[in-house]
Amino acid sequence: MHESGPNFGKWVAGTRTKWVTLGVWVLVALVLNLAWPAVGEYENNNAPNLREDVPSVVAEALADKEFPGNAGVPALIVWHKQSGLSDDDLGQLQALSADLEASPIPYQQFVVPFHQLPLQALRAELSEDQSTLVMPVFFEEDRDTELLEEGMSELQTRTESLMGADPFQTAINSEDQLSARVTGPVGISIDATGLFADADVSLMIATVLLVLILLLLIYRSPILALIPLVGVGFAYMVTSPILGMMAKEGWITVDSQAIAIMTVLLFGAGTDYCLFLISRFRQLLWHEPDKRKALFRAITTSSGAIAMSGFTVVLSLFALLLAQYGAYQRFAVPFSLSILIMFIASLTLVPAILAIIGRGSFYPFIPRTQDMEASRAKKKGKPVPAPRKEKESWIGRLVITKPWTVVLVALVLLGGLATFSSQIKFTYDLLSSFPEDVPSREGFKLIGEQFSEGELAPVRVMVDSDGKSLDLADRLASLEYVDVVSEPQTGAVNNRIISYEIELAMNPYSMEAMQHIPDLKAVAAASLEVAGVANPDEAVWISGQTAMQYDTELAGEHDARLIIPVVIGLITILLLVYLRSIVATVYLIATVILSYFSALGLGWIIIHHGLGADAIQGAIPLYSFVFLVALGEDTTSS
Repeated sequence: MHESGPNFGKWVAGTRTKWVTLGVWVLVALVLNLAWPAVGEYENNNAPNLREDVPSVVAEALADKEFPGNAGVPALIVWHKQSGLSDDDLGQLQALSADLEASPIPYQQFVVPFHQLPLQALRAELSEDQSTLVMPVFFEEDRDTELLEEGMSELQTRTESLMGADPFQTAINSEDQLSARVTGPVGISIDATGLFADADVSLMIATVLLVLILLLLIYRSPILALIPLVGVGFAYMVTSPILGMMAKEGWITVDSQAIAIMTVLLFGAGTDYCLFLISRFRQLLWHEPDKRKALFRAITTSSGAIAMSGFTVVLSLFALLLAQYGAYQRFAVPFSLSILIMFIASLTLVPAILAIIGRGSFYPFIPRTQDMEASRAKKKGKPVPAPRKEKESWIGRLVITKPWTVVLVALVLLGGLATFSSQIKFTYDLLSSFPEDVPSREGFKLIGEQFSEGELAPVRVMVDSDGKSLDLADRLASLEYVDVVSEPQTGAVNNRIISYEIELAMNPYSMEAMQHIPDLKAVAAASLEVAGVANPDEAVWISGQTAMQYDTELAGEHDARLIIPVVIGLITILLLVYLRSIVATVYLIATVILSYFSALGLGWIIIHHGLGADAIQGAIPLYSFVFLVALGEDTTSS
């Protein structure tokens, strides 16, 4: 690679080829964007994360078949007034219910007919202190969140028209004004999309500003700060239509989260790769008067590190294809393809731009040789500057003179932080990550205080009774973590299938609730066994959000056990090939793994002890491992 470096430099950054390289990138970006759609046009934010053979998914399919009375996806509208709902308030809600039944809002499937109930019967549905009422409105299944938001927007407009005020904007602690909050699956989905959309924009702005500030601080050149961003921009313009075409053809599935994180990765990795080349180029310009020779040598000495870094990250991200969990798997192609195109841009487009601008890239602090500085001073009639002394890095001097001291201090510091990673607690409760003033979280809190948290997401237990009498209802009702057990229902197709709907006596999205799914299955199987049903473990199905989150946890644990060793193995092989040293490879792998656990520990200190969060999302460790280890190994190997 070292011998082919100068020739490669001439191919992409020579006197004429620099313009050819720039022209090719401009042409490719233009043609691809005209020929293929942008990736954002084919987002699918409703793609399933669990495979069809996962127990909760199998159970959901069975529930849809045997108990088709499912009215769709519920939006739970929580009506609340501190002083209690009056008859006039209930009359307005009945008028709204009648209006929704007579003229459904977009994608509405069913609304509970409150208008058909006498006021006294409706009052029986209120909380004990008469302050709260939950009105379910069901929407068509498999509708995109944007469509659900359209329906809810129309509902809010009608409510304001009927009531003369907007209860969705009224504070929930209002003493004499009726307030409304939307929670349940629809409300949570809408709020999550809105929060992540705002976060995506904020994340993008913060990333661009952070990169610009760091580059300005390091190189103090506005031109140089923009060059990596230009490279990232072209990489994105090429990546987006390729992914858009693949999504259009159905080869891959992409969602807004993948696109947002992909863009941030492009900025991080792209800036990293560009700095390999830029740093070497500036260093050589202090001693080499010919900018072309300096650039060719910079390409020669940095291309190997950039290529190694790129392949390391690409292969590490491709390992996500092995994941069972859909969100992880959907990240693999967008992330790896974008990094592949970014490191190609770093080896071609960025050198071409540097060749075109030359030393001016570093304006106003342009690096020049001593002779060039002397000649420039003479032309201006100024004294010839003294020979420039190479600045010695105090960090480099400390590492060289006291290596064991640095090693011990680093081990104590990083090792100490790493110990906190063992204290991390995880959650799959999306609501807990919302700010407290988000409507769906406020509504959920009201349901928990006034009714039962389990009402928000009931668990359905189904069994094949084989026609035998069961004591399952009594067994379920006796469990301390079960609040309500419905009357049993018989399957519409197979009358041996019996269903019980359970409201848990806790937050159905919590880790505690998830861990009771195996217990519920064991209780149901024990009831079947006592009744003499053959193979009882195979005759129990549990559906609902809690069961799906439990299967999500299992899938995440499986993916971590599989992907982490695969990534470590891939990186180890690449480093052995590149470095040809077992000792150096082991050292690099060990340091990056240590830094990974240290980063997790530091993150837990900040999030838990600093910000007061009880747990972190269960997906964070695997994301952190793939990104930090791949990108960290990329830096250390250079």
